[in-house]
Amino acid sequence: MNSRVFTLDILHHWLMSRTHISFTYPKNIRFHCTKCGLCCGDTRTRTRHILLLEKEAERVSEITSKPVEAFACRIKGHDSARAYAYEMRKTGEGKCPFLEDNACGIYQSRPLICRYYPFRLRTRRNGKHVFSFTSECPGIGAGRVLRKNYFERLLKRARGELN
Repeated sequence: MNSRVFTLDILHHWLMSRTHISFTYPKNIRFHCTKCGLCCGDTRTRTRHILLLEKEAERVSEITSKPVEAFACRIKGHDSARAYAYEMRKTGEGKCPFLEDNACGIYQSRPLICRYYPFRLRTRRNGKHVFSFTSECPGIGAGRVLRKNYFERLLKRARGELN
């Protein structure tokens, strides 16, 4: 099972059952998107899985006037208990089909997983929720120091998408 799917399913249940969200996040981390497009496709060492919630796929379909099947495939074994329903198809170069000149063609409606990058939220076995980041992103270390409210906004966005 894809651990990201499992993690979001746990997070979905947890977010819906609580009003206060307790988590840890990287302190003194700087981040500013450099718009390099690295996160939007496969690299030599990493295969990307751009996962979509059902309502995200429907929203992208609506704004692009393309059927969902044109840009995403349903995750095998998907049922209503799992949050992610689709995985974005890729171009022949292993990129998101909406990446145009290193810019997101659906930026205002981009999926939750894209909004979180280069961060991810994991629920540990002990129930603690921890934000971490990938150092492959060239935007890590650039820009301003992110504060707790940045991560709170990410959680709030997830809660809104998962409702």
